[in-house]
Amino acid sequence: MANPEPRPRHSTLLRGIAITLLALIVLVGLAVLITWLVVRPKRIEYIVEDGSIHNFNLTNNHLNATFNFAIRSYNPNSRVSIYYDSIEASVQYEDQTLAFNVVDPFFQPHGNVTRLDVKLTAQYVPLSGSKSKDISHERSSGGIEIIVLLKARIRFRVGAWKSKDRSLIIWCPHVLVRYSRSNNFARTYCDTEL
Repeated sequence: MANPEPRPRHSTLLRGIAITLLALIVLVGLAVLITWLVVRPKRIEYIVEDGSIHNFNLTNNHLNATFNFAIRSYNPNSRVSIYYDSIEASVQYEDQTLAFNVVDPFFQPHGNVTRLDVKLTAQYVPLSGSKSKDISHERSSGGIEIIVLLKARIRFRVGAWKSKDRSLIIWCPHVLVRYSRSNNFARTYCDTEL
């Protein structure tokens, strides 16, 4: 009967390293799965609930106006709170920014609804001839369809743990804003990208 050849020592070492790495990957995967099952993260909801334009003046293809918005932020999570460290808000018409402003940072606890009152001012913003005509035409109908865009730096908090900061983009298309306060403002639901 022939004696089996002894295995080289380096193949036993490689096998041990491979088994250890595989076990580590499985443990990390289980930890992520358990954390997700406990936290059950849900998407934050944003809605433009009210909006109006004041002090509108379009002269020589330059726009002056004040845009006012009430934006509702709902955090449906039962364990995840959110730090909004910085928020930049803008109003766009087609592909041009009409107004820009910064919103104060805030903390949103879990299960909370926060109302943001955002005021953006356009001061002598130059418009191309075609955009100026389009806005004038839409004004004659009593309102203008714009995009409200918010860019935020946020951090999540679960218990005592805080995440690193992330970029959140809140995009609210097809917001029809009237030139004065109106009771028939159509709510606009926003899309988010994290």
